[in-house]
Amino acid sequence: MAPLDRLTADHVDLLMRRYSETLAAHRSVIDALNVYPVPDGDTGTNMSLTLRAVVDALPADCDLRSLCQAIYDSALAAGRGNSGIIVSQFLRAMAGAWREAVSIDAAGLAGSLEVASVAAYGAVARPVEGTILTVGKDVAAAAASAAERGAPLAEVIEAAIEAGRESLERTPELLEVLRTAGVVDAGGKGLLLLLDALAHVVDGRPLPEPPEVSAPLLGDDPHHIEGAGDVADLRYEVMFLLDAGDDRIAAFRDRWEQLGDSIVVVGGDGLWNCHIHTDDIGGSIEAGIEVGRPHRIEVTDLHEQVSHVDHVAVPERTTTGVVAVATGDGVARIFKSLGAAEIVQGGQTMNPSVATLQAAVERTLADGVVVLPNNKNIVLAAQQLHEVTDREVVVVPTVSIPAGLSAMLEFDPEAEAARNGKVMAALAGEVVAGEVTRAVRDAVTPAGPVSEGDFMGLSDGDVQCVAGELTAVTCGLLDRIVGDEHEIVTLICGEEATEADTEVVAGWLADNRPHVELEVHAGGQPLYHYYVGVE
Repeated sequence: MAPLDRLTADHVDLLMRRYSETLAAHRSVIDALNVYPVPDGDTGTNMSLTLRAVVDALPADCDLRSLCQAIYDSALAAGRGNSGIIVSQFLRAMAGAWREAVSIDAAGLAGSLEVASVAAYGAVARPVEGTILTVGKDVAAAAASAAERGAPLAEVIEAAIEAGRESLERTPELLEVLRTAGVVDAGGKGLLLLLDALAHVVDGRPLPEPPEVSAPLLGDDPHHIEGAGDVADLRYEVMFLLDAGDDRIAAFRDRWEQLGDSIVVVGGDGLWNCHIHTDDIGGSIEAGIEVGRPHRIEVTDLHEQVSHVDHVAVPERTTTGVVAVATGDGVARIFKSLGAAEIVQGGQTMNPSVATLQAAVERTLADGVVVLPNNKNIVLAAQQLHEVTDREVVVVPTVSIPAGLSAMLEFDPEAEAARNGKVMAALAGEVVAGEVTRAVRDAVTPAGPVSEGDFMGLSDGDVQCVAGELTAVTCGLLDRIVGDEHEIVTLICGEEATEADTEVVAGWLADNRPHVELEVHAGGQPLYHYYVGVE
């Protein structure tokens, strides 16, 4: 085929679909680039699920402005995990730059890549070079240079691809953790597939085939990796499109806040996409009727796929509520017992999207909301909430379950959100957190070489110890992180930790740190045999 000299709505639609398909095909390859051999919040999975959600929101047979508006509206809410958030910002900025165009030529593409790079950097509080950000910046610079010298669209894309590949290969030079692990940046690799999809649309070149990798940690189904459900308790999922004036949506949101969780209301200019988890199907639909016309109504029973409602009482409104991210029934129960209003299922390998976090925030019956991400891969998504909700949100950037639980000890539902955030962050910052899991591949770590299947003890972002036995590595981790100054050790047992294992660990602690009080909780979390908190 002759190369295109500009992109129309049909081409942009095809671009999004091909990018989504290519990310899905390369998901395991990108996931395998984790710098540590842990079951992490896999980059390829996060990016793939983000694009899938964007594609699902694409309207049929529309002009370029409407298509770009749909991408712009859906991308932010679709983002999950750090790289998913960044790529969603990238796509959102590109679509925003294209909205006023009749078609997109070489200069328009180059300009949109530059805007996208700026937006991606803006999404990160402390940008780090050697990541997807660097690759995006180098891609944009190369495209701009080619467009300035009058290169046609295909040559601009080719220049961007070449620069992107070179930039990706340089990422280990810029980031020590990549150099140590012997990998390139996973997010950058995922972003380059966008350029491959562009080249496919513009000049027909084949999409890249993924190389073979060892079996992925949790199978090939992203839905399996993502986990089942976002909310611990509410039963029904209600979704519909709503024709309503923009000035009536605030009242609609307020009404829905009293009825459920996982509330997502996105759109504008009279058309809104609405989603709620609730125990009151009729009330949720009636709220839409009160402000406009709901249509394409879908109701799903999240528990048993049946059609009746078990109504529950609406809790009383408080000054501040807490939304906590957690996985494992036991962990969720602990957060609830400490006063968390909403639990969002998430953690390692299950990074909730901005929309999922927004849903929990919007439902929380409180004047302000404190959000506890409890995982380093979810903090960035939580920090985007101010862009998608009018609620007062304070994010306490907890990166572990023990830190989140410690923060809850200072939670006061009658205090203002800002004050809660300050005191909760201070307490969370005093916790030394650790985790015990198994290696999913061979690797070299700061604690020495690791073979697939070895047990690893992690703390402060590093592998602290490695052993072939669960109890040996858990005791080794405690030996490193529990000092004379500490008073309490909290051990949260995962679904694969046995009582016998825990008794061995408790015995070691009693013999070697007799001054420390041990608290043991059944967390039920997958993949991680123990979460450890030291105070």
